[in-house]
Amino acid sequence: MVDVLNRIPDTDCIRLCHRVVDGLCGREPPHRGDYNVTWSLQEWLQLLDSLTAIFRLAASGNISDEEVLVQLSEAGSSQAEAVLTVLRARHEEIHRALLDRTNGISSANLQDFDWQLKLALSSDKISSLNTPLLSVNLDVRENGGLRLVTMEMNRDELSMLIASLEAANKVVLQLK
Repeated sequence: MVDVLNRIPDTDCIRLCHRVVDGLCGREPPHRGDYNVTWSLQEWLQLLDSLTAIFRLAASGNISDEEVLVQLSEAGSSQAEAVLTVLRARHEEIHRALLDRTNGISSANLQDFDWQLKLALSSDKISSLNTPLLSVNLDVRENGGLRLVTMEMNRDELSMLIASLEAANKVVLQLK
């Protein structure tokens, strides 16, 4: 499916490959809107899958540069060389990202949060029910897209969440 790489110039091919690697490493992947004139949706998805598979295989050490060129034989020689150039330049970064995923380190990134304090009310016992609830909305970037995560918790659940986050922070600080 990499034969469709011939539709873009070498510089655009390098830029696209870097963006594919960015997506593999948990950052902003390439956007279809930038290439919707060049490729159909099906071609775009197949191209991304093919490039991602090549980068993963090569970075994990399962295939050599020559085997990468064989897999890119349908693409023009300049496009194949562009893919190989990006692979050589970012091999270690891809390898680390793949290791992080296999070791359970998530590529999801918290982008924004919002919180609100609510008072739970009951229609028959409004005066006796005094349970504060915290509602937290988290914008989590995962696989290039934003996902809204909403949590509503009482005081005990909030204390457990804070304790868990503090423990996670200690682990992150130890890894640095």
